[in-house]
Amino acid sequence: MTRTVDIVQKLWNLCNDLRDDGVTFHQYVTELTYLLFLKMAKETGQEEGRDGGVNIPPSNRWDTLKAASAPDRLDHYRQTLLDLGKSPAPLVRMIYADASSFIRKPATLSKLVTDIDALDWYSAKEEGLGDLYEGLLAKNATEKKSGAGQYFTPRPLIDSIVAVMNPTSDDIIQDPAAGTGGFLIAAHHHITTHEDEYGWPETKQRAYYENAFHGMELVQDTQRLALMNLMLHGLANDPERSGIRLGDTLSSDHQKLPRATLILSNPPFGTKKGGGTPTRDDLTFVTSNKQFAFLQHIYRALKTHGRAAVILPDNVLFESGIGKAIRADLMDKCTLHTILRLPTGIFYAQGVKTGSWLELCPTGNALRP
Repeated sequence: MTRTVDIVQKLWNLCNDLRDDGVTFHQYVTELTYLLFLKMAKETGQEEGRDGGVNIPPSNRWDTLKAASAPDRLDHYRQTLLDLGKSPAPLVRMIYADASSFIRKPATLSKLVTDIDALDWYSAKEEGLGDLYEGLLAKNATEKKSGAGQYFTPRPLIDSIVAVMNPTSDDIIQDPAAGTGGFLIAAHHHITTHEDEYGWPETKQRAYYENAFHGMELVQDTQRLALMNLMLHGLANDPERSGIRLGDTLSSDHQKLPRATLILSNPPFGTKKGGGTPTRDDLTFVTSNKQFAFLQHIYRALKTHGRAAVILPDNVLFESGIGKAIRADLMDKCTLHTILRLPTGIFYAQGVKTGSWLELCPTGNALRP
């Protein structure tokens, strides 16, 4: 793990070169994801499309970018982004959808390509490329100027919630506000740590990787990071059937999410952008308060015998008016098992106060199978 931390720090230090080229912290990780996807596809042998690989055309691969002459490399890179945004491979197309480079100077790109290529990729693969990328996302979340903390729930908190909820390979797991995919990845890690996936029948393995994990993310750049994260953890084999979709759970997009036996989520706090209300028409209580709208989605989206753990701000517990009505509806429809107050300062995002972690399940069912 020490080697992964060292590589993450080296990757993060590359942002100094990008800042000199006018690239912001938020843009930096997106830009780096475009490059790392190509490099990691090469390192994992997936670029040729074999065994569920991502199938990148030779003209768009890492080695071709590296071999381009320095004066022409930036133009070649920009064309690669356009080409991959039209790729027939769903995962590639989703990661590079509407992609454009923030880099203006050819010398900046050349230094990035050289420095990324020189990293200790053997050690990174030994310790896990998924862990490396998670480390980069965590680093970005702790940087206040990046603003990424709102999309990144601290991993120790996620791991604690997942351990308590004890997901299994029989679960259909959903995160309606997926961010960079932390809950889904942690649930997958928990399952494969406690079960022998290689002993599952082939039909179960296929069902697990194709239909067990579902999420939705509103911000396209964040969805790119999530798809990259899922890919490096083996969870993006068929992103058109499962994985993290681009969309708004508080609109009709929610219909793309199947009902779940387990929902794990940290919905966004505050009011809906512009002060508007959700555009979906199936919520009993119409409100611009996003956490109340997401809470309604969560307990409505659970299957019988389902269960959920959700992080919410404390006002959900004490607000009067429509908040009180939603709480009454929640208590009528579900068994509220646990409310746990979280420590102050646990979140990366600026201005996020302490919240609470709620565990619930439909009325009459045990919380855990």
